[in-house]
This record gives sequence, structure tokens and C-alpha cells, in this order.
Amino acid sequence: MYYPYFRGKQFELIAIRESATLIAESGFVPIIEPVRESLGGLEKALSALAKAGAQAVVVINPRYGDHREGGDNITAFLERDYRGNDAIRPGILLTSETSITEAVARIRDTQLSGTSLIHSGFTESRSLAEALGTSEGPHRNIFLDAHTNMLYRRHFQERPRVLIGDGFLQMKNSAYQPIDAFSDLHVTYIDRGMDGYGDFLTVGDNYSEGGGPAYAVAIHLTFIDPEQDNAMFVYHFISDTNDTPTDPAGKFAQALEKLISALNSGQSNLVESSAVAEFRDLYSRGHFPGLGYVKKLSIKHHLETLSDYHARL
Repeated sequence: MYYPYFRGKQFELIAIRESATLIAESGFVPIIEPVRESLGGLEKALSALAKAGAQAVVVINPRYGDHREGGDNITAFLERDYRGNDAIRPGILLTSETSITEAVARIRDTQLSGTSLIHSGFTESRSLAEALGTSEGPHRNIFLDAHTNMLYRRHFQERPRVLIGDGFLQMKNSAYQPIDAFSDLHVTYIDRGMDGYGDFLTVGDNYSEGGGPAYAVAIHLTFIDPEQDNAMFVYHFISDTNDTPTDPAGKFAQALEKLISALNSGQSNLVESSAVAEFRDLYSRGHFPGLGYVKKLSIKHHLETLSDYHARL
């Protein structure tokens, strides 16, 4: 059903770990592209998912981060700890730089069961589909919407198909409008001939190692609007004093004040998630937990919002 795509930074892996039970109970399948050399955070996240009874896909040839030159240690880790475990499965990323020869060789060389293909700019769709034929091959095909089209995707109709969109427009925090459209994939993925859908949560697809000091602090929270055919939107609660990178705690307090005001209006459509409960607690205590923690809460809220939506269908 829902396949959230994570790039495996620390706050993302902690969000996965803390949401493992929710992910399992909701039938979500996180996709994790490890970007840090140390696999300790990944190990903890996968362990929590496995214990909760959840599934996950781990990219064994990441495009970004410390493993972009080769993910042999990721494969070795999965071979060691998850061989024969149908819940934790490898994913192979196919990009514009991947040749048909390389794609077929990597797929056939991956001995782990249930391999997924993640299509992100690869161009030889017909040749790949013909090469795979009716062999056991990948368990599912995962398409990044920005890098594949319908003609490309139609070659893989014999296997489960998942479409990943990017609903989060990344820009300077101070440039956001109060509300943006996010996605309707959670409503329309079946109409598009897909077996599942996903997104890059409230982080977005564009990868960066880390930004500079924050001139503006933003809290990004998604919501579903029943008056708009259950389309998803995202609030951007932005601080007011954005001229210098000083006083992030004060700027967070300004953004949080706007969030609490929206919640108390009774008209926000925000799910009263565990993350929202934490934001309320931070407000009552006047505490700034750090920007990474705020991003973690935003991710957890997004997961809980979609869990709530599917539970009500």
C-alpha cells in the first residue's frame, strides 16, 4: 500500500524506529536508501521493524551519501542478518547511468530473495522486461514518478507496481506560503494502475548532506482535507524574525505558536498524532529540542496521518 522513501539520515532512522509498530499495523513498507557510512542506525531501525512484524526495502546501491561508490557492505549486512527473512528485502536502484548489461547482472547476482527494482531514470525498460521474462526476478517494481512515465511503466505490468511521488517542494524556509498542495496519490494510485504508492515524506527527494545555519525555522505538517476529495496538503509554520541565523530557539517558538494556534482553531484538519502531542508538550514547557528532532516529529506525523486515513476507509 504505502511505501515511504527515506534517505537514511539519523533523524529519519529514529523516526522509523519509533514508528515501527504503527508501520507494521498499517501495512506500510518503508524504503531506506542508506547514506551514512555507519550502518548502526540502519541496524537499529530494521531490528525495530522486524520485531514489530513490518516489512522494509533497503537500497543496496545508493545514489547518494557515503555508499554511492559501492554498497557491498550493505549487501553483506543483509546477507548476514536477514537472509531468508522475507520482511527485510533488498532494492536495486536503476538510474540513467545504469546500462542494461549492468542492470541484468546486478539483479542476477543479488542472491537475496524478493529483490525490488527502483526505477529512477533508467531508460531500457523494454529490454529489461524482456531480459527478466517470467523468471522469479524482482518481487516488485518501484517507480519514481519524476523519472519514469506511463510508457516506461507499462512494460512491468506482470509484477506488483508502486509509484513514488514527491509532494514536498523544497525551498528556503522563509519562502514558503502557509499551505501548499502535497499529493493525491493516496487516493488515486489504484486509478493509475498501481498496487501501492509512496512519497519522500516532509523531506523531499532532493538530497543534501546538510544545510547552513537556519535563518528561518519551519514546522512542516501534512493534513488531509475531506472537503477537497481527501487530497493531502502541507502546512508551513514559519518563524517571523528571519534576518539572521541567530536564536533558533526563539524562532522555533514563533513557528510553534502558529502551529498551536491552528490546532486550537479546530479547523486545521491536522490529525492529533503522537507528534502533535509532543509539539503541544514542547509549547507548554517552552522547550526547543533541536531542528533534527523537529524534522523527526514532522515525519512521524506524516506517517500517522496516512495511517489514520487508511484506517478510516
